[in-house]
Amino acid sequence: MQVELSRREFLKSSTVGSCALLSTLNSGLAADAVPPRIDTHLHCFAGRDNAKFPYHARATYIPEEVATPEHLLQCMTEAKVDYAIVVHPEPYQDDLRYLEHCLQVGKGKLKGTALVFADREGSLNQLPDLSRRVPIVAVRVHAYLADRLPPFGKPELGKLWKMATDLNLAVQLHFQPQFAAGFEPYIKEFPKTTVIIDHLGRPFGSTPEANAAVMAWSKYGNTVMKLSSIPEVGMQSQEEIAAVIKKLAGAWGADRMIYGGGFNGAATGRSYAAAFEAARSYMAHLSAEDQAKILGGTAQKLFKFGS
Repeated sequence: MQVELSRREFLKSSTVGSCALLSTLNSGLAADAVPPRIDTHLHCFAGRDNAKFPYHARATYIPEEVATPEHLLQCMTEAKVDYAIVVHPEPYQDDLRYLEHCLQVGKGKLKGTALVFADREGSLNQLPDLSRRVPIVAVRVHAYLADRLPPFGKPELGKLWKMATDLNLAVQLHFQPQFAAGFEPYIKEFPKTTVIIDHLGRPFGSTPEANAAVMAWSKYGNTVMKLSSIPEVGMQSQEEIAAVIKKLAGAWGADRMIYGGGFNGAATGRSYAAAFEAARSYMAHLSAEDQAKILGGTAQKLFKFGS
């Protein structure tokens, strides 16, 4: 008889610290290789009063916490997380100096996603030089707030996509599903450009129609689904969260799915490792090999960590 563990029981019983894109990602790791553990989504903050790296006047929020790359690297060591991607957060807008600082501190352990704005003068022009100085893997675009949408259907957004393509960068999308339709023409126009969908495509609280439109993107082989911003049980039921993750994993598959989460200013090595195991608990229906791909193996190939 099969016994199903609750998520909390799983976390108690599991051992912390256990262990584009299309044909290349499907090739897999060597049989004797151990896939790395990679966090593909975290933010670093220098703090509210840091004069060297101040928050931007157009910041959408002002975090109180301090989350430095030094703290991140310590947590990674303790949690046996091999690599991570620092996603430049909105409080800095397109002032990318702190991202560059973080990646310099990272010394090969960290890569970055740059936040730029297609319709803001000079914003895109930073990318070529920045990508030569530090390891940038993606450009992030937001369509989250109705009064701050990207210029859908205009040449500026196409220029951003083309620049990312020319620089061999992915385009990383953070959006509410009701705004997703504006991105689809670019996904089709640039089929060789990897498109990363943040935070499960934000399915919770959206309409079934909008979520279905995002799910349909799985037919585009250049899209990658990110298992990140998993809701706490209580905000959503465990059953709802598990059903969404199972559906997304079935649509995209482990070779086109990556994981991110668990680091913040209060993180410890133990809490960071537990976040990976919490994510793993939602993948019990997948093989150990596929779980390892989502928790790091796919990201290793996609972002060329260790090469």
